[in-house]
Amino acid sequence: MVMQPLGYEQPNLDATFAALADPTRRAILARLAEGEASVNELAAPFAMSQPAISKHLKVLERAGLISRTQDAQRRPRRLEPAPLAAAGDWLERYRNILESSFERLDLLLADLQGNQKYPKKKRGHAR
Repeated sequence: MVMQPLGYEQPNLDATFAALADPTRRAILARLAEGEASVNELAAPFAMSQPAISKHLKVLERAGLISRTQDAQRRPRRLEPAPLAAAGDWLERYRNILESSFERLDLLLADLQGNQKYPKKKRGHAR
């Protein structure tokens, strides 16, 4: 059996992380975490044009991070949590691996310090 790298089984992970790489898009997601909002509402805090905001929204939509609903004349955007959860799960797997490595390093350092007979001399200039 061939082992695939962690995250290989999640094809949308690249799109999720690419969308999250931009601070404007992260701010939009933070706003949508509070509830759905129109394009004008999402654009209000930014010093950029509505077409620029719309481009950011398209990136977020393609990544599956937000969806568009229709409410009469209004088309509010809504946060879609599944891609964020998948990215969080992927990161969590690596966090566990790194924590395990750090725990082994801590044990090794404690063992090395326990076997040390003489304290190390401090380097520096004599005063």
